[in-house]
Amino acid sequence: MYDPPGYVWAITLTGGIGVPAVTCAVLYGGAVRAGLGRRRAALLAGAAAAVLGGWTAASTVIAGHGWYNMRSGLPWLPIAFTGCLGLLLALRRIPVVARALAAPGMTSRLEYPHTFRVVGVSFLLYLALGHLPALFALPAGLGDIATGIAAPLVARRLARGTGRRAAVWHNAFGITDLVVALTLGGLTAFGLLKVTPSSAPISELPLALILTAGVPLFLVLHFTVLSAVRGPRTAQLATTPLPSPAK
Repeated sequence: MYDPPGYVWAITLTGGIGVPAVTCAVLYGGAVRAGLGRRRAALLAGAAAAVLGGWTAASTVIAGHGWYNMRSGLPWLPIAFTGCLGLLLALRRIPVVARALAAPGMTSRLEYPHTFRVVGVSFLLYLALGHLPALFALPAGLGDIATGIAAPLVARRLARGTGRRAAVWHNAFGITDLVVALTLGGLTAFGLLKVTPSSAPISELPLALILTAGVPLFLVLHFTVLSAVRGPRTAQLATTPLPSPAK
C-alpha cells in the first residue's frame, strides 16, 4: 500500500470535503428560492450533508481496511461506485429535492461544485511520483482540471442567460472525462491492460474517495444540469427573477 505525501492528501481531501459542502449549500439556496422556507431548506441541506458525509466517512473506513483492494475477493470498488450513483439518482427524484433542483437559477449554481475538479492534479502528482500509469493519470487529471477551470465560467454565462450551449458542452465533456477515467482506471487496475505501474492506488486512500464518493456525485450533477438546459424551461430557469426568501 502506497502512502502519498501530506500535500497530496491535503489536495485530495480538499475536494472530498469541498464538493459535498458546496452541493449542500446549493441545495439550501435552491430550496429557499423554490419557496420551501428556510427551515425546510436547512433540513434538506442537513439531510444531504448526512448522506454525503456519512458515505464519505464509511468509504474512508472501507478503504482503510483494504476492502477496495483488487485482490480482496469481491469487486467492492465498482460495487461501491454503482451503489452510490444509484442512491443519488434515486434521491434526486424525491419531491422536495426535485423542487429545490428546479428552482430559478439552479442550472448555474449546480456548476460550482465542479470547480473542485481541479484536485484532479492529484492524479498528475501520483504520476510524477511514479505510482500511477500515464495511460490513466494524464487523461483523468487533465480532464478534471479542464472541467474544474471551466465550471465557474459556464456558471456565470448561465446566470446571464447566455450559456446554454456552453453548459451542454461542458457537462458532456465532464461526463466523457469521468467515463474515460473510470474505464482506463478499471482496465489498468484490474490488470486487463498491462502497464507499469498499475492503477492499484485508486483503490487505496485517499484516491478511493474520489472514485466512490466524488465521481458519482459529479455524474449526478452533470445529468441534472444537462436535463435542465436541454429542456424547454432553460431560459426561465436562468433568467427568472429570484423570489424573496420565505421567512
